Amino acid sequence: MFYIRAFGHSFLHALKNLLPIVAVVVFFQLAILQQIPDNTLGMAFGLLIVAVGVALFLQGLELSIFPVGKSLSNQFARRGSIPILMAFGFALGFSAVVAEPALIAVAQQAQEISGGRIDALTLRLLVAVSVGVVVALGVLRTILGYPLHWFMIVGYLTVVIVTWFAPEEIVGLAYDSGGVTTNVVTVPLVAALGIGLAVSIRGRNPLTDGFGLVALAVMVPMITVQLYGILVYSGDQADGELLMDTGVDPSPVSGPVKLLLELAEMVRDVLPIILTILVFQYLVLRRGLSNPRKILFGFALVILGLYAFVVGLKIGLFPIGTSMAEQLVTLDGFLFVYLFAFMIGFATTMAEPALIAIGQQAEEAAAGAINGNAIRLFVALGVAIGITVGVHRIIAGDSIHYYIMGGYLVVILLTTVAPRYIIALAYDLGGVTTSEVTVPLVTALGIGLASNIDGRSVLIDGFGLIAFASIFPIITVMAYAIVVDHIAARRKLST
Repeated sequence: MFYIRAFGHSFLHALKNLLPIVAVVVFFQLAILQQIPDNTLGMAFGLLIVAVGVALFLQGLELSIFPVGKSLSNQFARRGSIPILMAFGFALGFSAVVAEPALIAVAQQAQEISGGRIDALTLRLLVAVSVGVVVALGVLRTILGYPLHWFMIVGYLTVVIVTWFAPEEIVGLAYDSGGVTTNVVTVPLVAALGIGLAVSIRGRNPLTDGFGLVALAVMVPMITVQLYGILVYSGDQADGELLMDTGVDPSPVSGPVKLLLELAEMVRDVLPIILTILVFQYLVLRRGLSNPRKILFGFALVILGLYAFVVGLKIGLFPIGTSMAEQLVTLDGFLFVYLFAFMIGFATTMAEPALIAIGQQAEEAAAGAINGNAIRLFVALGVAIGITVGVHRIIAGDSIHYYIMGGYLVVILLTTVAPRYIIALAYDLGGVTTSEVTVPLVTALGIGLASNIDGRSVLIDGFGLIAFASIFPIITVMAYAIVVDHIAARRKLST
């Protein structure tokens, strides 16, 4: 009975997160387009499956991965062994990202659109290794007390330099890959590890030293995926035709066998994080799990939820984004495309649970220096502006290089003048704005626009919207802190 009530709560929570998207889509369909798409029932059914999948997934995380991961973090922090903490940080980052639903979806889209030139599994492993390495280094930074802003300035200068040399086919995808690493699994686990370390080490501040791991996890995959793109597109292989998923399954396997094979793939996706927990629990700490049956049940819910989520994406969220793009580009001018991008970015971000949680944590850690509701508002505004700018880039056909490089140069400039207490939080907030619901919808919107505007390449122009949704919140939050500090300083002078 307890599990049923908990599932019902998670299901309603997932529906609540989907509600802003539904409200914006319904408004545009009835008030502006004045038509109903042919596959409305299919999309609605897909959204329900997404909600069921997210509910099962989150319920499974609460029963298994989250409590065990937090327990391991606390135990390792008490032991104080730097090599073990770094190894745990790597394993935690790697396993959480490999199992990230949004990354699975984006990687699969990239493989289909590139005609197989970009391999989905290779992309996921590359991003996961990058996150693992950077979480391990972030743990070391927290332990030694090094300031985050130097890591971010050097890191994003490297990102800008690599972007200059990267092929245009990979740039948008690389930035999107960085943006989707921080979602359902990664943010709570990685944030708990950083804050737990900062609290347990004398002389560390939870706000300046505890935050920042999520930001690093976003940044490094941008570099490694672009390097992968330079390697993939440096050969003399002719560019294949860009392919879109037609919805036709090329596999001859169907029915129950297909279902079992797809579930087996989900087990493969979640297996790394299960193995990480078991290895560190039994071989490093040499302790048994406190409630193995409950944890095993939680792992089963994670796998079933992930399967339902991916199925729901294919028949719900992806078609909504693509359908809206197809319909909006038929209107005179692109004003309503911009308006839809802004509204969908703002609405989904304001409902993002990870953003609400981190805003509350930041308000507590800052002891009144930060307003959690103001932070949410400025982050949502940043996402809305970012997606709108990204949509303009697709419509205008401009190269993503200059937009991204310009955006991060502004970020670097603001980092040098922003108050130190806001820097780690601002970078982390740029990573938590892309939820398990927002990412597929925004990805489909970008691909749909690129598919329906003459002269646009799906691979070159279709990806990149998630990157804009990650950059602009960093700018708006830092700008907010700079203005608040300036006002406070003027008040002091006047008194």
